[in-house]
Amino acid sequence: MNWSEISVHTTQEAIEAVSNILQEAGASGVVIEDPEVLKREWQDTFGEIYQLSAKDYPSEGVIVKAYLLASDQIEQTVQQIEQAIQGLSAYGIEVGSGAVSLAEVQEEDWATAWKKYYKPVEVSERITITPTWENYVPEKENELIIELDPGMAFGTGTHPTTVMCIRALDEAISGDETVIDVGCGTGVLSIAAAKLGASSVRALDLDEVAVQSARTNVELNGTKNTVTVAQNNLLDGIDGPVDIIVANILAEVIALFVEDAARTLKPGGLFITSGIITQKEADVRAAMEKAGFRITDAHYMHDMYEKEDGSRYADTDRVAPPSIRDRGDIKSGWVCLIAQRKAE
Repeated sequence: MNWSEISVHTTQEAIEAVSNILQEAGASGVVIEDPEVLKREWQDTFGEIYQLSAKDYPSEGVIVKAYLLASDQIEQTVQQIEQAIQGLSAYGIEVGSGAVSLAEVQEEDWATAWKKYYKPVEVSERITITPTWENYVPEKENELIIELDPGMAFGTGTHPTTVMCIRALDEAISGDETVIDVGCGTGVLSIAAAKLGASSVRALDLDEVAVQSARTNVELNGTKNTVTVAQNNLLDGIDGPVDIIVANILAEVIALFVEDAARTLKPGGLFITSGIITQKEADVRAAMEKAGFRITDAHYMHDMYEKEDGSRYADTDRVAPPSIRDRGDIKSGWVCLIAQRKAE
């Protein structure tokens, strides 16, 4: 089944009126691409990390999109939409350019087209993440494979914060460590810890959907004998001591449980945290140090795998770009902090 995508370039002022015109033309709903969301402070329930790219939004104005079943009358429908939009000025509504464009979209593309962009990616010295539908053959002797089927609701495991956490785990785990993954999401960090040699991993998340996703991925990767998944609010009611705690969630959430992390870790144990934007780095560092941690290392990475000058790394479809280790080499992006609980 084919659909016609109708896009209208307009103003914020005209969003409601344009949306109404599109719905009267037969659309059951609209998609609004408004660059204002790039400035928004997102409220989260489960410590989610939001990653929005300016490349997905117009540089000025707003794009309102609607989808209608493709038909021989679509050109006539577009003309009627154009006339209705230009007529809004009579009501004192500024529509900007009001430009209307038309594109054809196949329904199957919405469900599956994204998969062609999700390929095996080497994210650390030992870990490669691959989608379940790829027949990936390891290229290195010590390569460890994590298979994920993220669906449409969770990440692919290649977000900069996830990559940096996996790299920190790769460096920290030598064998038989005990690990807790706080805010486990898909369970990718728990699976990585298990494959790297941890003896036991507890994967915790407050979101029930995430818990089910993590359980599915843990079983898919043959790590259910090492990884246990449970619904839990951060480290509430969790006992230690353990060797490593990893948390890839928002900076504000990390600050809520740094003292619980110190309580749950062994003396000398590691607290690996990411999901922190560089602007919040100092706040997290201060909270960790106050709770009795010593920052031992930090990894940095830009949004969307870009370099400081905005250019792209080569071959990021196959190998995740290197972490930036010198804070002076990055102005803004993501940070992963590795902290050690001080000995008593």
